[in-house]
Amino acid sequence: MNLRFVEAFHWAVALKSVTRAAEKLHVTQSALSSRIAALERELNVLLLDRSNKQVRLTAAGQRFHGYAQKLLEMQMHIKAEMGQGVVHETVLRVGAIESVVHSWLTGWLKHMRVTYPDFELELTVETTPVLVDGLQRGKLDLVFAALPAAGNGVRACAVAAMPICFVGHKELHVRRQYRMPDLLAFDLMTFQRDSQPYAALIEMFRKAGSPSPRVHAISSISAMVQLVEAGFGVAMLPRAVVELLARRLPLRVLPFDDLLEPLQIYASYRDDPSSPLPEAALSSAMVHALHPLRSFKKSME
Repeated sequence: MNLRFVEAFHWAVALKSVTRAAEKLHVTQSALSSRIAALERELNVLLLDRSNKQVRLTAAGQRFHGYAQKLLEMQMHIKAEMGQGVVHETVLRVGAIESVVHSWLTGWLKHMRVTYPDFELELTVETTPVLVDGLQRGKLDLVFAALPAAGNGVRACAVAAMPICFVGHKELHVRRQYRMPDLLAFDLMTFQRDSQPYAALIEMFRKAGSPSPRVHAISSISAMVQLVEAGFGVAMLPRAVVELLARRLPLRVLPFDDLLEPLQIYASYRDDPSSPLPEAALSSAMVHALHPLRSFKKSME
């Protein structure tokens, strides 16, 4: 039995689309359909119901899908055993929000390059909704975002949360302590309106019974930092990001007398029975996420 045909069938079912499965395996849609048809001829059963455009399993297809996953897992274990545990799959399609990119991502990727010398990266930096959708569609293998992805064959877990702080220009914002009423005098900036930091900022003022602040929703950390440098206002950003950027920019973490809700990061990946790379990559990423500053320092060595 040709395992490429089994793999084609598995991903068409997992992604619920022949088109997405073809993109995942880097083949044409017709080539993927041909592989599934060849598998059906070999088994002498119909695995997929082709009466409409949706991928629907027949009764035989439902039974065989469990076997397909076991076959691909066995192939992975055999490769690992015969190759002394070396991961042979090298391309990893990673998606990350900017907070991760500007903190521990670089240190983790340098570690990956040492651990897996043949490692090839495809990096997408986007907002959480776009990244989650990309994973669910099979366009990404591993995603670090502010929300977990869901769906059949998708696994998600919480990564170390990122403490949040207010940041201003070190020559313009010099008070020893800042309180909520003090912030009302500033233009405040944080991530887009559907983000957790934006919602947390608005809720903090609401709970305190304070007037609503003037908040600018900006999806780019680089843009927010440039605005802070220009004296436009105060930004609410992950502390690890600010501490790294403050090494070369005139930024200051503002002492604030209230606790800010941290930004919880989630890692999501699609369970791939033919490759251990996403899960192995996640294990090392979890370590770097715990100590973003240490990870950055190692990346500079």
